[in-house]
Parts: sequence; C-alpha cells; structure tokens
Amino acid sequence: MRTRHSRRWTTCLVIAVVAGSAAGCGNSPETTSAPAPRPASDTRQPTEAERAAERAALAAYAGYLDASREASRDSDPRHPKLTRFLADPLLTRVRVAIDATRRHGAVRTGTLKSAPTVTAVSLDGDPPTVEIQDCLDATGYRLVYAKDKRVVPGSGGSRHLATATATRYPDGRWLISAGAAHEDQPC
Repeated sequence: MRTRHSRRWTTCLVIAVVAGSAAGCGNSPETTSAPAPRPASDTRQPTEAERAAERAALAAYAGYLDASREASRDSDPRHPKLTRFLADPLLTRVRVAIDATRRHGAVRTGTLKSAPTVTAVSLDGDPPTVEIQDCLDATGYRLVYAKDKRVVPGSGGSRHLATATATRYPDGRWLISAGAAHEDQPC
C-alpha cells in the first residue's frame, strides 16, 4: 500500500520531471525545429540573427528533452548531457527531480512527444533570450519501478502546454535556463 508521502512524491515527480523541469526517458522526442509562425499583427520579417537564435534555441530545447529523458531512463541526475543543454535554475530542478525518482527506485519509460515553437526573441536583452512554447504529449510516458517495471500509481501523463526560456551565455551557447508545465492548459 502506498503512503500519503509516496503519492506526494509521485505527483511532484510527474509534474517536475515529465512536464516542466525535465522530460525523462524513452524514445526520441518528436520535435520540430521550425520557428513559430509570427502573429498576423507582426508584419516585420525576422532578421537573420533572430532566425539563427530561433534555430539555436530550438536545438537546445530538443537536446534538453533528449538529455533529460536519457538521464531519467537511467535515474542519473549527473548525466553528462544535462549540462550541455541546461543551465540553472532549471538544471538544479531537473537534477533534484531525477535524484528523487532514483531514491524511490523509479525510472521513466515510454515516449514523450513534443511540438515546440518560438514565441519571442529578445536579442537586445542582457542576456539574450528566446521563449519557447510546447505542446508536450506525455500520455505514453510513464514512471515505473526499476525493479519490476510496474507503473507508479498516479504517474499517468497528459497533453499540456509547457514553456521554456533559452538563454545565450557569454560563451555563445544557448541553454535552457527555465521551464514550466501548464498542466491546467491542455493542447
């Protein structure tokens, strides 16, 4: 029988790892690398620098999903790919969530589908950022006990909105530094 504490960690991990902080393991995410269409009211064409930022940010986002999925599959909060695509404060949140999963003897399996789009580019900011919106489909993505592969109760996924911020660091790398799940907003 699962205790109230166990249900609470399961809920927190589902929210933190699957949807907003980290997308765990399984097959490769189905991501798009095309930028979001501009709103009809924005008739200005993006500059080449903005298009390059969009591509780099979406590549970092896809890498983030892959790396966190691999790390979650192995319950490895120190997975080396995490630092290639994530920065704090999101990096720490992802590591804490994956470590909590590991301590409870669970891993992630299945497929996480993604359809990200760029919603804003701010190259004049300090630091420069790109905002990303995604419709994450975690319906085939499960938290299971590593020992016997039983599904952790209450860990079912949904299709919902997620947002992320890609930040350009002084060394030129674009890293995902913030992310949030909006499970109350289906997509």
